[in-house]
This record gives sequence, C-alpha cells and structure tokens, in this order.
Amino acid sequence: MKIIDGRSLAKEIKSELKRETQKFIKQGGKTPHLAAVLVGDDGASQAYVRNKIKSCERVGFESTLIKKKSTIQEDELLEIVDGLNKNEDIDGFIVQLPLPDHIDESKVTLAIDPVKDVDGFHPMNLGRMVIGLPCYIPATPLGMITMMERYNIKTEGKNVVVLGRSNIVGTPISILLSQKTKWGNATVTLCHSRTKDLVSEVQRADIIIAAIGIPRFVTSDMVKEGAVVIDVGINRIDAPDTKKGYKLVGDVDFDEVAAKASYITPVPGGVGQMTVTSLLMNTLKAARGEIYPGG
Repeated sequence: MKIIDGRSLAKEIKSELKRETQKFIKQGGKTPHLAAVLVGDDGASQAYVRNKIKSCERVGFESTLIKKKSTIQEDELLEIVDGLNKNEDIDGFIVQLPLPDHIDESKVTLAIDPVKDVDGFHPMNLGRMVIGLPCYIPATPLGMITMMERYNIKTEGKNVVVLGRSNIVGTPISILLSQKTKWGNATVTLCHSRTKDLVSEVQRADIIIAAIGIPRFVTSDMVKEGAVVIDVGINRIDAPDTKKGYKLVGDVDFDEVAAKASYITPVPGGVGQMTVTSLLMNTLKAARGEIYPGG
C-alpha cells in the first residue's frame, strides 16, 4: 500500500507554479490575481479561504478577500460579482460555497464571467469540459487527475466507481475519466443513493472515488485487493479525547481499507490539499489567457 501524499504533492506543484509565475512576469506578464468572496461565518469555509489566500502569497500571486455578513442580500452579492467581472486587474475569482439559504447559488454561479470562473462551476466551462474543449476544470476533479498522473496511476481500461453525483465532484470526474484523454479511457460507473446493490458495484472497482459525504462509508469488505482508493470526503466527527473535541475523517474507513489498497489518499492530507493547488493552476491559466485568449 502506498499513501498518495497530497501535502507533499501540493508543495511540489506550488514550487513549480512559483517558478512559472516568476518567468511569466519577467516576460512581461502581469502578476496573477485571485479574488475570493466569503459570505457568513462558516468555519470550514473561512479556513478554506484563508488557505487559498496564503497559497497565493506562496506562489507570488496577488489576492483579494471580500468578506460579507450572512445577512447580505442576493442583489448586493450579484453587484459584487459584476464588479469583479469588470475589474481588469482580477484574473479569476471564486464565490465560496455554501451560501446562505436566502441566496440562489445557481443565480450567483451563472453571474460569474466564464473567463474568470477559475472554480470551473459555470455551465460554459462544464459544457466545454464535456465536449473536450479547453476549460477550467473544477478544482477537486483537477486535483484528483493531477494526483493520479503524478503517481503514475493508470486509468486506461480500468473499472472506476465514483460514489456521489454532485456537480462539483462526482459528475465531472466521472466524465473526465471516461474521455479519450491521457487521464481517461476508463469504464466509469457513477453510483448514488438510488443505485441498486451499491456494494457489488464498488467491489468490482479497480479505482474507487468516494465523494458521498458519509463518514467511513467505504469499508474493507467493499474493496477488492489492490484497488486504488481516492477519498474526497471531509467529515467532522466527535472525538472527546482530542483537544478540539472532534476530528476529520473521510468517506473511507482508512485504517481498514489501507491494508487492501494499492494506493490510498488520507484525510486530512489528501485530495483537499490538491483542491487549493488546482485553483492556483487555473488562475495562472487565466492570467496567461490560455483558456479564453483575449477574454
């Protein structure tokens, strides 16, 4: 069993991004600039955005954080999005999800200029991804693809089972891995709450991607010997014996499954680290105009 170390891989790629950014600026390019809009006081969202801002500093990007109270009205948030769309200094930006219930997340996502949609959530980018055109690939799927490439994990001809069909993770990664690309050519099964005999589906997988949002859902009896296990889940569970009173676990029972897996991602320290790094990768592409030249 080999652990796919997201922390060390993210550090390595950030060093590469720093060198690429310095080279880009020396050649006359502008300093890449990523903005983030944070609404409310959700602890996980705050930590995630802080990590993004720090990561920008490490690779030589500029960053802007716009913080608003959870009582912000939808119209005001849309005005902020419009301002970022029009701000020529901003190469890419994200609106951190989830948003308060009184705000329509779809409306906000649709309001983001696809040229600056470095999260890859806009239908324009998702549509381009589906038909194989240049696009901003959603950050978490891009992180998983990068992990498998860097660890030389082959996907061609493999049976992949994806647990979870969200528009952010499950659906995009299932499409990407099935495409005729260097990271694809797999036979992909997308499982969800209506899947019949889900356990049997998982048991035949060469590669399991767990993004179902249930702590330790995947157990050792569901995993065949030598499978690759990519755990996207980040779940907080009670742990009275710890200083914080809780700990983070994935959608996979790591201690059980690790003994059978050929490769496995830990939680924390796995896919989550690569999600932020992928956002930086997309931002540099935006600054270079790689996806939408002249956009």
